[in-house]
Order: sequence, then structure tokens, then C-alpha cells
Amino acid sequence: MMNKYLILFAFVTFPCIHGEAQQLRTPAPSAPQYVKQDFGLSSIELSYSRPGVKGRTIFGDLVPYGKVWRTGANQATTLVFGDDVIISDTKVPAGKYGLLTIPNEKEWTIIITKQLDVTTPAAYKQDQDVLRVTVPARELSFSLESFSILFSNLTPTTCSLDLIWDKTFVSLPIKTEVDTKIMTQIDNSLNKDNRPYYSAAFYYLENGKDLNKALEWFDKALQQDPTAFFVVYQKARCQAKLGKKQDAIATAKKGIELAQQAKNSDYVTLNEKLIASLK
Repeated sequence: MMNKYLILFAFVTFPCIHGEAQQLRTPAPSAPQYVKQDFGLSSIELSYSRPGVKGRTIFGDLVPYGKVWRTGANQATTLVFGDDVIISDTKVPAGKYGLLTIPNEKEWTIIITKQLDVTTPAAYKQDQDVLRVTVPARELSFSLESFSILFSNLTPTTCSLDLIWDKTFVSLPIKTEVDTKIMTQIDNSLNKDNRPYYSAAFYYLENGKDLNKALEWFDKALQQDPTAFFVVYQKARCQAKLGKKQDAIATAKKGIELAQQAKNSDYVTLNEKLIASLK
């Protein structure tokens, strides 16, 4: 009789125990990270998992030299380029790609692949490569516990994809082409009623294009809003670059008045510094 009760108890309680086990949540041993970095006129999205050193020898042992590595743990590492990019003189069309590496002591091979599910060397197919590039591996003076991929050295058209773990650092330069697209936008926009004269002029000023045209557009932007103190400051900068020092000083003084009226001390300071640099 006792055996029957024990069996009945097991059948009654097992579903409860099983249900509790399904609801149990614990931290992932190699936590995933998702990064979205604005870049150029779009963005780059990164998805990877972050294993830890945990007292182990990493490169050359846990991650063997000379073999394809998924560049993380658990899941495949992927990159999504929102726009076309250029890596090592190779154009990579916008889209989603796998990121793989082949670590070695002095240099790494970085692979951008069409495969999105490579988690073991056996699953890798070289004919799916979009590009391969060899980059130097640098030894750091410190150890980073968690494997990290990050974006650094950001400019409007360039960035670096940095891979860091333990005492090893590698970096992949990435470029994008935006000038042609922006110039097309400017040409199209300036033919419409709501003309973005300030944005067009500022782009010309910052990228070494026709400064006389930029000055013309700054004036037109000020016709749209004569109190725009930030436009006045950029106009003064443009005049200074054109060698029109006295005009630039006069414009900057006007910029100080407008910035004071707007209670914007930052632009007051910027104009004062510009005037000082021209004397």
C-alpha cells in the first residue's frame, strides 16, 4: 500500500516540479550584446555573445590559432550594414552578414561572410566569403575580462570595428561614401520651396567645397530667419576662411548681439574666440 502512495505522489508532484524548472531563469554565462551605431547616413548593427576569461588561457588555447572562430560564444556573430560600406577597398552592399575571424599570434584574418549561422569551424564555407582581410594583433598592457566588440574613431565617413579580449586587440577600418548622396540631396532640396540653405552651406563649409556658394546660402538662410545666431556664427567662419577678416569680425559681433538676445552664452564665446583669432 505504501508503494502505491509513493507512486501516486510522484505522478501528482512531478508536473509541478517540471513546471517550476521551465520558469527558472539564470544569467547567461556569455551574455549577448546588441549594438547599433549611427554611421554615415545610416547605421551598423552588431549582435554577438561575450565570454569571459575566467582564469583561462584564451588565444592559442581556448580559441585555437589558425582556425575559424565564431568571434564570440553561443550564437553566431552578425553585422547589419544599413548602407553600402567599404572594407579594405572592397565594397560591401547594405545587408546582414556573419563576422568570423581566424586568430593568430601576430595577425588575424577577419572574414565577412554571407553565412549567418556559423558556430563551429565545420559549418564554415569559404565560398560564401564576401571578403577576407588580414589585420595586425596588438598585445595590450592589461587584460580585459569580457570579450568586447565596439566601434571607435568615428568620423562622418569612417570608423573602426575593434575586437578586444584578454590582452589582445585587433581593429578593422570601415568606410562609407556619403558625399555623392548628400550633394544629390542638396541639389534636389534647393529646387523645392522649403530650401535647406543653412544645412547645405554648413556642409560646404565643413567639407572644403565652394565657400562663395556657402556664403551665398548662409545669407539666404538669414533671409529666412534673421535672428538665427548660429547661422551668423557659421557665416563669420566662412568669411574668415575666405580671407575676409573685417567682414568676419563684423558678422561675429552681430552674432554676439543675437546670441546675447537668445541668452546663449556658448555662441557668445564662440564668436568672441573667432574675433580674437582674426586680430
